[in-house]
Amino acid sequence: MKTVLVCEAQVPFVHGGAEYHVRELVAQLRAHGYLTELVSVPFKWYPKEEILAHAAAWRLLDLSESNGRPIDLVIATKFPTYFVRHPRKVAWLIHQHRAAYELAGTPFSDFAHTEADVALRARIVALDTQMLGECRRLFSNARNTAERASRFNGVGAEELYHPPRLAERLAAGPYGDYILSVGRLESVKRVDLAIRALACVPGRLRLVVAGSGTQRETFEALAASLDLADRVEFLGAVDDEALLSLYSGALAIVFPPYDEDFGYVTLEAFLSRKPVITTTDAGGPNEFVVDGVNGYCCTPDPEALGEAMARLDADRGRAAALGDAGYARAREITWTGVIERLVGDLS
Repeated sequence: MKTVLVCEAQVPFVHGGAEYHVRELVAQLRAHGYLTELVSVPFKWYPKEEILAHAAAWRLLDLSESNGRPIDLVIATKFPTYFVRHPRKVAWLIHQHRAAYELAGTPFSDFAHTEADVALRARIVALDTQMLGECRRLFSNARNTAERASRFNGVGAEELYHPPRLAERLAAGPYGDYILSVGRLESVKRVDLAIRALACVPGRLRLVVAGSGTQRETFEALAASLDLADRVEFLGAVDDEALLSLYSGALAIVFPPYDEDFGYVTLEAFLSRKPVITTTDAGGPNEFVVDGVNGYCCTPDPEALGEAMARLDADRGRAAALGDAGYARAREITWTGVIERLVGDLS
């Protein structure tokens, strides 16, 4: 039996799309007949001076064998796991340290245009270029991720989409009286934009927010300031059963992150036959959402998103038709195809 290690940089107590991604990859590799283990190393991105030390920790690891047994393949994922040493290293790039890349100088990054920050960014980009260049094959979880690696590092990556973790359990249900927001409550996810959009929608349509994060209090205060406290419900982190039910009963899903790499939410919504409302600068969701076909792709302002919400609220038949089109797109993506590409000629 061939042996495979999947590498993960784990921020303790944080469990989001990247964490689900690597665990599902391990499960699917095992299901496809590979002896697979997950290798996790804690990661801390602040203060910025710590970043290179955490990258060096991965570089010190030689995973070519374990307990005298050769490791046939190592699959790296997000920064800095691809710094690991192995003669057969493949990267399935979830994301790099985006704060040092295109987010630098925006409200979503702690990197400024100071001499020290510019030098650190340059070092991170140079090291990424070297380490990604060592990989036998380089894949990305989305076109957006591949384009970033090409633009900043000059390396080519093949997009390799995968089904979301709950793919087999997601199911359609009634088109209810709420728009659903799913994900971490952080500024880059722009839940505040969804809240402001709801303020533009007359009537009693609600926004249900599932997820936890550092910006929850900020978003709650925003809802209250807009007199929406009775129309916006913050559930915090929810278990799988609750999430399945929420998807099933939603009118639509609103997902307006800034320059997302992939985002499970889009495909989870589609597999629940729900349309997705997103924005033109959302990144990954734009690889799946076609405006007016399986959802709405709006300019990133509250009025535009609010108009899309109101349109669906007024025509649930339209919501169902868009959701059906999304389902047809999402069901084309399978794990068998992913595993075949990742392991290559290892079989």
